[in-house]
Amino acid sequence: MARFLVVITVCFLGACAWFDNTEPMFDQSEAYRLETSAGIAQGKRIISGGADLSSSSVVSWFDIPYAQPPVDDLRWRAPRELNTPSEIITEKEDTACVQKSSDYAGASGEGIVGSEDCLYLDIKAPADFASKSYPVMFWIHGGGNTTGLKDYYDFSRLVASQGVVVVTTNYRLGALGWFTHPAIQSVQEGLDKTSNFGTLDIIESLKWVQENIAKFGGDAQNVTIFGESAGGHNVLALLASPMANGLFHKAISQSGYTTSSSKQDAYNEMGQNPLIERGAWQISEQLSKDIELDGGSKQMRNLLKNVDARALVALYYNGEGVDNLPLTTIDGIVIPEIGLLSALGSKEYAKNIPVIAGATKDEVALWLGLHRYFVDVSYPFTKLLPPAFSVKQPDLFDFWIRTRSHAWKLRGADIPLQALAAAGYDQLYAYRFDWDHQKTSIFADFPNIIGAAHGTDVAFVTGQYNYGPISSYIYPDGLDRSQMETTVMTTWSNFARSGIPDEGISLEWNRFTTARPAYIHLDKTDLLRMSVEDATMESLLTGIAEHVSSTDLEKCMMVWESLINVGDPDVDAHNAWNDGFCNKFDLRAEQKAIVARLISEFGSIGVN
Repeated sequence: MARFLVVITVCFLGACAWFDNTEPMFDQSEAYRLETSAGIAQGKRIISGGADLSSSSVVSWFDIPYAQPPVDDLRWRAPRELNTPSEIITEKEDTACVQKSSDYAGASGEGIVGSEDCLYLDIKAPADFASKSYPVMFWIHGGGNTTGLKDYYDFSRLVASQGVVVVTTNYRLGALGWFTHPAIQSVQEGLDKTSNFGTLDIIESLKWVQENIAKFGGDAQNVTIFGESAGGHNVLALLASPMANGLFHKAISQSGYTTSSSKQDAYNEMGQNPLIERGAWQISEQLSKDIELDGGSKQMRNLLKNVDARALVALYYNGEGVDNLPLTTIDGIVIPEIGLLSALGSKEYAKNIPVIAGATKDEVALWLGLHRYFVDVSYPFTKLLPPAFSVKQPDLFDFWIRTRSHAWKLRGADIPLQALAAAGYDQLYAYRFDWDHQKTSIFADFPNIIGAAHGTDVAFVTGQYNYGPISSYIYPDGLDRSQMETTVMTTWSNFARSGIPDEGISLEWNRFTTARPAYIHLDKTDLLRMSVEDATMESLLTGIAEHVSSTDLEKCMMVWESLINVGDPDVDAHNAWNDGFCNKFDLRAEQKAIVARLISEFGSIGVN
């Protein structure tokens, strides 16, 4: 169900984050005015009124362009180098790439928002940057490669406490970032024949870092890429891509995945792949349904190149969420023809650098904990107060989360690490993020409903604990949270510094090998420990067959989700599972029927 689960409640997702209302004052010293290949950037340091005292020791530069705006005929072309050293760089009111509005993703508004002119990055450095050469940590935001932006993340505490330079970047999203159509690629040359424009944007921003970061106190020979969810996926894509060679020296994938599409599936002519509902062919057919085309590709190219960007992106949304669309594509240019996962395991494409990969203990609780199929909602006092959440079938809910989250770790972290090991990487580290020490309330049992859900780890890297009016429940202030922040920030920054993550903690973080897939449980200090993974996808699927509280349909849905999501869809394995046990169901139709029933009864599939 993860492909159609959508998070809608603002209560859980922090749309009402608290901010310090005091107007900050800035030091914009001439010493913070730096010349770059993209122009002259004015840095600033908060000297009063900041919500976080650490900001006073951090200098920030915002909205630095790293490539030409990909507008007009540059739509669906590789990013073009920007060489405008004399231009004065000014901060923008909004740099979001085109996407559906989402307070959770940081893109506020209604409907489709953002602009194609969005290729900008931010930099934060310690105030003594001018005389230093700090490790560089390059953050790639998440959001399914369809939403998100750099501005949503403030790494001031990481920069101040750990002595690193942090770069955050935007990249083209959705169909503007990943698109395959013969009317586009067939008449373009070189890098422009790619399907992975968003991936190339990230690569271009890394090239900009190599050229310019020394002026900001960063060491261009010590760059660590890190990202969560789609950001973690993009980290893995960069590890697989020959186009990114030499641009970074360490990598951290948080809750990443290796899903990719062939060029044929990305186009999906005549809808041949039923798993892909929004291939480029379907979209172009929808665009041209009221237009008489002459049958040539030139007219279609003009239509695609000139359609309003927001109108184009809107075509990918149907009902409550974006329909299945191909993103990272095996184009033989950015992603090798052998595929993303196979490229990770190939010595030909190996970068042989230190890598960390992991997942959270309760990944899918972010979706299931708010899904009407699993939870009931009531208003015990008044609708002026938040609703009370209760799980309908605790055993089923817990088992579904355990199984699917474990499958995410295997498919999104362990199997990619095994591939890297086969390619010769020998500095590999795995983790599971276990911290789930939330406070419960009369409205929800947060530790058991949300726990260590997808994305809860990011706060411990940034030190920003904003989850709206329930922040104090999700991240209660105290020793546990402080210990966890210290552990995560220390291991991440020490890894960026030296490639060794455990220099600042009392526990030895054993390396991951295929023969001994060791992983650390990231948790508060007394629960910090090492384990060795003993589960496989086969053993997880066997556990589903043996689970007594699930209906046949629910078992098949769990098998489907475990084999279709996070990595390349393995439909054959699903069809063969348990001697074809699930072939009696049309799972796609069953999923849609559940969605329709919940919408009919509650108005949505999620709690709002």
